[in-house]
Amino acid sequence: MKISGRPLALMITLMLIATVFAGCSGLGNINPNAKLTSDMDEINAGETVNFDARESTTPNPTIIEEYRWDFDDGNKKTTKQGVVSHQYIDPGYYSIQVTVVNDQGGIDTEYTSLFVNSPPTLVFEVSNVIRTGSTVLLDASQSLDPEGGVVSFEWDFDITVDSNNDGDPSNDADATSAISNQLLLNESGNRTGRITVMDDKGATNTSTWTVMVISRTFRIIWEPKHVEFEWNGYLEQGKSYEIIKNPFPESRMISMNSTLILARDLIPIMWPEDNFTLSIRVPTSGWSTFSSTTHENITRNASATILKDEMNTYPETGYTISADSSDDLLYSLLNQAGQRFGQGDWIWTITADDCHPDIPIDDIDPDPGNDWKLIIDFLVLVPRISEIGI
Repeated sequence: MKISGRPLALMITLMLIATVFAGCSGLGNINPNAKLTSDMDEINAGETVNFDARESTTPNPTIIEEYRWDFDDGNKKTTKQGVVSHQYIDPGYYSIQVTVVNDQGGIDTEYTSLFVNSPPTLVFEVSNVIRTGSTVLLDASQSLDPEGGVVSFEWDFDITVDSNNDGDPSNDADATSAISNQLLLNESGNRTGRITVMDDKGATNTSTWTVMVISRTFRIIWEPKHVEFEWNGYLEQGKSYEIIKNPFPESRMISMNSTLILARDLIPIMWPEDNFTLSIRVPTSGWSTFSSTTHENITRNASATILKDEMNTYPETGYTISADSSDDLLYSLLNQAGQRFGQGDWIWTITADDCHPDIPIDDIDPDPGNDWKLIIDFLVLVPRISEIGI
């Protein structure tokens, strides 16, 4: 077929016009090129991940107008910026997509994947009620990781105490085994702690627990008891001898009788008897006294006696009382206000004041000293504590 020059020129002109109008009307390739990345491809449930589509491009002179996000968990979002954050609550695998749309209606879609790790399953047993002085068995050995990973444990025995002294009582790890029997509770009341199980990807599951610690019940009987001591020795004139003794620490003092007895001189030339002084001090009670030996009856030894009665009162006996331990109860019984007289060390001092009132022979004292004996008798009350209702 033959085409004349004029028709040919007209055809070329029409083709050029068609080409121009094709570019202006969007008939060419105007679709953008979507790009999508995330700052993490694996997170734990409850964490947030950041998605970035800012490297997406679109042909000139078009511009990207919006980013349409589908997070594959039922949530969608449209943004003007190419970055977005999203929190995943449920564990599982997700395929996230972004659709990039430009001002000419061109679109492109890109995908990325994400794994959301499930937290470990926490299963633990703790005694609900125990008595003071008992050990709590804490057992979390049935806890597990649904994905089959290895789990570790942290027990905080008291959420109100900062046991590692870092200023934060919430991060203590008092024990790290699945089963812990290290917790001995000696005080009554409620004890609240925390157990955390962690999988190998750092996901955790935490729960608090509370144990009610109840006190024990004891029966108290005050038993009277005589406690006797005896010392002896020899003293020359001007010399002293000191005895320091805590008579019976675990008791209540009622009365005391201390008697100093001097050995008799059998030879009349050594008469009269020597003179001694007995003194007593109880520093913790602020009490002291003394007595000198006398020889009122020549048929008996010279002696000095010191009595102390009604140091404390007789308590009620045969009753029951609650306490955290028998040791705590004993301490409270022996330290009741107004009933502590005589506690601590007693100090007895024996002094030979005059050991030669006898007549010297050729200026030589035939009796420069004297033998002595000290007899002490205490009446005390001893609390007998027995636990009942175990």
